[in-house]
Amino acid sequence: MARLYLVPLDLPTVPPLAISLRLRNQLVYFMSARDTPGLPELGEDDFWFDSAEVAKWVDEGVFYLVSPLDTDNMTEVELSEEQEALLAWLHAKKVQHVRLEER
Repeated sequence: MARLYLVPLDLPTVPPLAISLRLRNQLVYFMSARDTPGLPELGEDDFWFDSAEVAKWVDEGVFYLVSPLDTDNMTEVELSEEQEALLAWLHAKKVQHVRLEER
């Protein structure tokens, strides 16, 4: 069975990070919008993580979600261990641009 990895494109010397399918589905919580000004062109399986946002989430241990049923309010969500490990890896390694690969 293939495993999922986040492969750094901006720092190719950093070893890839293995992630679960569950975390793969949660990357949208943390990635920058594809139409954010200043981002490089992103491939279908590419993700960009804003370093300032990543640092904030690592520091606070929470992130905020907007409910599609109540777009006026945000819900504070505590980071899971796996989410925290992802963000700590991005922050410590200074990775922003990754590609999701199966190996």
